[in-house]
Amino acid sequence: MQDLSEPLSPLAATLMDRITTRKARAGVIGLGYVGLPLAVTLARAGYSVTGFDIDPPKVAQIARGASYIEAVPSEVLGALVTAGQLEATADLARLAECDVIAICVPTPLSKHRDPDLSFVEETTRAVARTLRPGQLIILESTTWPGTTDEVLRPILQAGGLVSGQEFFLGFSPEREDPGNRDFTTATIPKVVSGDGAAARALVAAFYGAALERIVPVSTNATAEAVKITENVFRAVNIALVNELKVVYDAMGIDIWEVIEAAKTKPFGFMPFYPGPGLGGHCIPIDPFYLTWKSREFELPTRFIELAGEINAAMPHYVVDRLAEALDRHAGKALSRSRVLVLGVAYKKNVPDMRESPALKLIHLLEDRGTEVLYHDPHVAAIPRTRAYGHFEGRCSTPLTPETLAGVDAVLIATDHDAVDYARVAEAPLVLDTRNAMLRHGLTGAHIFKA
Repeated sequence: MQDLSEPLSPLAATLMDRITTRKARAGVIGLGYVGLPLAVTLARAGYSVTGFDIDPPKVAQIARGASYIEAVPSEVLGALVTAGQLEATADLARLAECDVIAICVPTPLSKHRDPDLSFVEETTRAVARTLRPGQLIILESTTWPGTTDEVLRPILQAGGLVSGQEFFLGFSPEREDPGNRDFTTATIPKVVSGDGAAARALVAAFYGAALERIVPVSTNATAEAVKITENVFRAVNIALVNELKVVYDAMGIDIWEVIEAAKTKPFGFMPFYPGPGLGGHCIPIDPFYLTWKSREFELPTRFIELAGEINAAMPHYVVDRLAEALDRHAGKALSRSRVLVLGVAYKKNVPDMRESPALKLIHLLEDRGTEVLYHDPHVAAIPRTRAYGHFEGRCSTPLTPETLAGVDAVLIATDHDAVDYARVAEAPLVLDTRNAMLRHGLTGAHIFKA
């Protein structure tokens, strides 16, 4: 969306030519669920790509052409590595070789639920150490509106180069949805922006060469607000349906039946589904970036904060429902029970453990004296997490008749498709937070919903 009244400077024109002819070398910092699919997509579009990551095992695995992300097939990655289109390194000094650099690092919350931009700031300082005229720097990490211009730009300009003149700065939010087979990095519309018209045009051209649809917006802050808005929308609506679940349950009404009927309305309704809590790298975290930023303007964000409270309370509700079901059906207390948690990934059909509510469920159950096992076909062992590091290394228990006979209840936290739910129905008691049993036609007096 280059403004025709502002022709490109010679430096910007040179970079634009390198981008449009695919001669530009692309750098992607952070080779996780966002960065690796982006790096592969750019390489398949014809760019030479260097991926940067501080985790040596990831770098070594990419060098072997072996993917650790389900959305990136190893055969695709291996072919790009063999052809020399994609390489990985931990040497950040090589950022100087790149014409375009995309930053795809985590933006978590602190223990006080304030934004933790340490990864973004450290990465930007690394870019600044090798920054040269003619480079385009793009932040993809989700953050509060204003971050790119207020945090990144001063760090990058500290060495004397000026944004919009010697180098170019933009923001383009990642929109990855792990496990969603209907969309890929290349097919998800890409919102783009820049610090000035030239930067915006360069960002649009860079992604436009590899992605199907580009959506330019006027400023970096606007693009940052787009991503925050998307995730606030989901967080608030999930909180609403979680609250309705609790209310309808007290009335003896099945929330899942209500939603199935309501979504037949062809207008004015969009289905959201309840669960045992929120998980993932976006929805439980990103809305609070806006809450934090709004304090600067002395404005409340009551919807966001209330949604956070409701969603955070869901694991407690589920555990209470399990305690009630065990007492009513088996006459046992949680403290004398053995429970199998089915699914510990934060969503179905992926191994992603980030902010998974299943970990909170395990923690709450063990606090009440319950012996807890888990089964997950996608998570052989629980990795280290920020909040539950003491769970690291726990292994998935096979879903066998012997396992099911040896537990008092199965708690379905994540409804993976690879699970044999007919076998799960053999358990003495099932508490289902995802409506998985009924979807598979399985009912019984020992099957409860939560």
